[in-house]
Amino acid sequence: MGRVAALAGVSVRTLHHYDAIGLVRPSARTPAGYRAYAAADVERLREVLAYRRLGFGLREIAELVGDPSTDAVAHLIRLRGLLLERRARADAMVAAIDGELEARAKGLKVTPEEQLEMLGARLYDAIGGAYTATRRTEPRIAAQIWDALGDGRTVLNVGAGTGSYEPADREVTAVEPSAVMREQRPAGSAPCVAGAAESLPFEDRAFDVAMAVSTVHHWVDPIAGLREMRRVARRVVVLTFDTDEPGWQDRFWLTRDYLPEFATVLAGFPSLAGMAGAISARVEAVPVPWDCADGLFEAYWRRPEAYLEDHVRRAMSVWTRVGPEAEERAVRSLGDDLDSGRWAERNSGLAGLDAADLGLRLLVA
Repeated sequence: MGRVAALAGVSVRTLHHYDAIGLVRPSARTPAGYRAYAAADVERLREVLAYRRLGFGLREIAELVGDPSTDAVAHLIRLRGLLLERRARADAMVAAIDGELEARAKGLKVTPEEQLEMLGARLYDAIGGAYTATRRTEPRIAAQIWDALGDGRTVLNVGAGTGSYEPADREVTAVEPSAVMREQRPAGSAPCVAGAAESLPFEDRAFDVAMAVSTVHHWVDPIAGLREMRRVARRVVVLTFDTDEPGWQDRFWLTRDYLPEFATVLAGFPSLAGMAGAISARVEAVPVPWDCADGLFEAYWRRPEAYLEDHVRRAMSVWTRVGPEAEERAVRSLGDDLDSGRWAERNSGLAGLDAADLGLRLLVA
């Protein structure tokens, strides 16, 4: 145990505590009777310590490492995704700090809003300026979401963005971390406060319903955010994405043939089953209409030329996450295949479809 503690950079007391609570129990014994760690024990300890250093609580870590459907590779993929997300947020905070330092050096006044902005969702700040051009409420998807809201009158919209999908016939309060998004909310829309899903500034059961639409994949800790929604509302409705189905990357021709990096973007994303289990939710498929009005990533599955338009891509966070090299390659390849007729040949079966199941799912709890 002492040797493992030294290698892991923790105290023997910590290892004893993990053993006592059943988090990591050495399964072997030395000839002298001391506890020893087998290879599988060390692997589990590595996962526990990695999640711990990312700020997870011991109870949540126990659920993560105790999930029988998740193996070591899945944990590594999830940890990698979490670290990349935190690195992106750290880079954004550094950029914000540099900007404030530069402003202060020039004797410029820094407003309280600007000071707090370094804590906000910089990814949305990067893509938010394009939202008003292509991102709007799709009535058929909205009808499914609003039906799931049930009879709730007070609604909390978490990660609300510019306000798409907020029901007009209910009392809505919005939460959005990005100032760019908040500033683009139309006049007369629901009041919006700055805040993150993982730490909602509301009392328990303050709302009838908490909703979140196409935002969970941007949260630092999706499970914690979902549980916060469950805490502040008696009903929860979440539009998210399914990565549980084998071969899910091949559902959509864009990720299958042109942007395999999409799988990396969602590498640290919790399983649909895990998210549903966290809030005891049922799952509904959400078909994407062929003429979807909301310019989300999957919206143009029957209109491939749209993905060649820069202003369309700028309103999709996926392109920001995969980086410019992958984006340029995907757009170039798609353009070539559209010109040559290869895209039409590969995807001829789409022409007669009015809607497609591309992995969007509604969690209702």
